[in-house]
Amino acid sequence: MFAHQAVLYEEALESLNIQKSGLYLDCTFGRGGHSSGILSRLNTSGRLLALDRDQEAINSPDATRLSLDQRFKLHHACFSELLGFVESQGFKNKINGILMDLGVSSPQLDIAERGFSFLRDGPLDMRMDTSRGLSASQYLQQVEEQALTKVIFEFGEERFAKRIARAIIEQRQKQPLETTLQLAKLIEDCVPFRDKFKHPATRTFQAIRMEINQELSEISTGLKQAVEVLAPQGRLVVIAFHSLEDRIVKRFIRNESGLKNNPGRLPVKEEDIEKGILKKVGKAIRADAQEVKLNPRARSAVMRVAEKL
Repeated sequence: MFAHQAVLYEEALESLNIQKSGLYLDCTFGRGGHSSGILSRLNTSGRLLALDRDQEAINSPDATRLSLDQRFKLHHACFSELLGFVESQGFKNKINGILMDLGVSSPQLDIAERGFSFLRDGPLDMRMDTSRGLSASQYLQQVEEQALTKVIFEFGEERFAKRIARAIIEQRQKQPLETTLQLAKLIEDCVPFRDKFKHPATRTFQAIRMEINQELSEISTGLKQAVEVLAPQGRLVVIAFHSLEDRIVKRFIRNESGLKNNPGRLPVKEEDIEKGILKKVGKAIRADAQEVKLNPRARSAVMRVAEKL
């Protein structure tokens, strides 16, 4: 059906609880896997809005094909801009379901020129939106050692963060790091112990990518805005691939569910207790063995679902 099969495809579509004439938002169009599935379940009255911060996704043949469908509208934007886009279309508080598929996409990793992969040589870029912000090379040329150590340790959960940051700073004083394989080799040379299941550069590349794209803050902002645009009983479906991403999603759903300022035994009227705006739907969903076999990237995927009250 598609050259690139979307992760947790059937599970995501089922969790959205799609109404044939409903209005939906896919916050990460990618190559249109989930979007195509949503459209296939809508009738002529249904609508699908989609976002992607990656201009290559916007310009892809998949986007061109789906844009011929009058029910579909794609916009170049990141999570933190979803509220403005939905409002501009006149659909605030009317969206019946929102899907957020977090992290880096397979096409981004596969294209060496994007600079995401430590296995393919290309410019050290890593920006999801190449029209704005610093590239990874520019970031590494100016970041302070202490700040870089913190990024690699916190976002990459890399135990040799200090050693790697020092090596990067020493290298840039001689010559700027400009390619992915330059950085990968530098990390490989300075890490004393190798994980037999992971390339030594895996965690550092992930950390730098998350920092320059501000991925975690984008998720936090996007989740808040998603709740604002959802209609009552609208579904929020989020697929995360990293423990830090999933922790943000899990805490957000928990914090927006139940009693937000329960005073315990204090004598307060029930109407004065602020109630959450979401309810958790089911347990976290993971890819089964068959999907992981067909698509190894699905191995770390965790999907969480909530419904607006």
